[in-house]
Amino acid sequence: MSRRGDAVRTTLRGLGQTLITLGVTVLLFVVYELEVTNLYTDQQQSRLGKELSREWAGPDPTRPVAVPGRPVPAPATVPVAASLGTALARIYLPSISKDYVRVVVEGIATEDLKRGPGHYPGSAAPGGLGNTVISGHRTTYGAPFNLVDELRAGDAVVLETRTAWFTYRVTGLQVVEPTAIAVTYPVPGQLGAVATEHLLTLTTCNPKYSAEQRLIVRAALQVALAKRPGVLPPALAGG
Repeated sequence: MSRRGDAVRTTLRGLGQTLITLGVTVLLFVVYELEVTNLYTDQQQSRLGKELSREWAGPDPTRPVAVPGRPVPAPATVPVAASLGTALARIYLPSISKDYVRVVVEGIATEDLKRGPGHYPGSAAPGGLGNTVISGHRTTYGAPFNLVDELRAGDAVVLETRTAWFTYRVTGLQVVEPTAIAVTYPVPGQLGAVATEHLLTLTTCNPKYSAEQRLIVRAALQVALAKRPGVLPPALAGG
């Protein structure tokens, strides 16, 4: 009887140690996923932001001089010179936080999205005619789109480029399957249709901590303004 009891205690002790080890392993994994990846992205965002500021401070040989305060046209597509993983624009979500700003990179590959939200190659450039598509993580790697489910119709989404501010207003949210690529078409849902609007689509995983579905935020361009020193668009200036 004593031997049987010892065996049971030994088994339970071993099981307990295994569960503790498993729990510690899971905890370390969660810490890595939520903290270490965020630290990496924060560092990348800081570096990209500085690079973007330096680049924008110089002359832009590809665009005509914009008239301050006037509407400014945007190219239909991102310039060919835009390399994958490089800084392209800044995105602001003032309804989520007045301090929310992220550098958008070109590309949506795994390595691109580790640096920040990524512009879908081949979609319209920020402010361009058609559908500008930007994807981002909802958890890990800075989770830039963690709270986009809180956006509501009429909320502003602002994109900043070298020469202009583009203010979009949210028109709706929807949840789709990961295979629903029609949301990225120039005219969402209509393959081959000719674009007549300036649209913005934000995409991220849904629900949080899962890649089972995609959350889609749709927005339409409200106003495009040429940049001038010290002046922000109304959506960022409290207007």
